[in-house]
Amino acid sequence: MVNLQQEKLRIVILDAQGVNPGDLSWDCFASLGELCIYPFSEDAQVAERIGNAQIALTNKSRITREVMEACPGLRYIGVLATGYNAVDIEQAHQRGICVTNIPAYSTMAVAQHIFALLLEACNRTALHIAGVRAGKWESSKSFCYWEQTPVELAGKTLGIIGLGAIGRQVARIGRQFGMEVLAYSRTPGQEEGVRNAELEEVLRESDVLSLHCPLNAQTRHLLRRETLAQMKRGAILINTGRGELIAEEDVYAALEQGQLGWYLADVYTQEPPRGACRLLHHERAMITPHYAWASLEARRRLLEIAQSNLRHFLKGTAQNCV
Repeated sequence: MVNLQQEKLRIVILDAQGVNPGDLSWDCFASLGELCIYPFSEDAQVAERIGNAQIALTNKSRITREVMEACPGLRYIGVLATGYNAVDIEQAHQRGICVTNIPAYSTMAVAQHIFALLLEACNRTALHIAGVRAGKWESSKSFCYWEQTPVELAGKTLGIIGLGAIGRQVARIGRQFGMEVLAYSRTPGQEEGVRNAELEEVLRESDVLSLHCPLNAQTRHLLRRETLAQMKRGAILINTGRGELIAEEDVYAALEQGQLGWYLADVYTQEPPRGACRLLHHERAMITPHYAWASLEARRRLLEIAQSNLRHFLKGTAQNCV
């Protein structure tokens, strides 16, 4: 058991609003010690707010080397997300600070969102509903009309880069739509109905390409001018992983040139976006504000796993360590 019993346990949540805007309870953490909740924290506020707390929970607030130096009592950092790039992991390890994350809590929600975007690009339901509301159907001479011909997914090829939990679920849903599924992954997995292939083949053959790989030095700007040029002309590119998996200006150019048919995303390089963000406004781009993961069910799972992570740490049996 981690020996924090001689001092009162203090728990600080640095950016609660991003995970729980008020429709869930933090009581499970309040039962473990003195709980201090902040809706958001700027970088300059993080060290002061952690103070002498032993436990810090963060979604996106950055816990850097400087923060750790200023908070010598910090023993545990619980990242309220799967990605943990907000924490200086090397420094945490050097200082003996346990860092945990939340794996596989939003698989179903994100996979569902991917197909919501994809089906909207194929069927343009919002466009046609708006047309009906504007009276276009009532004024039509035919019993029906359409402003964009619907596209069937059956028979199309779905390419997946990164065959983790979300990638596998996307593959399963794609197969239910009658799609052929190709996958490229650093560690090729065995998923029924999915054929593993090299990156070049996945780029070349995919009508729809969905990105599910982690962001690292090798995958940053994986989809850039050179790799976009290898894709099937008019293909749909989907990114719900990390904004920096693509080179945004190159994707914009590919849309302008017709090399890409659509860019569908729930992420952006800078979040929230700032400055000139041409890609956000392109007529063939549909970009949502990084909320694919945020179903009530997924966020409830997130908090349950976060509480379990902390309880296991306090018992000396830490889990989901990074």
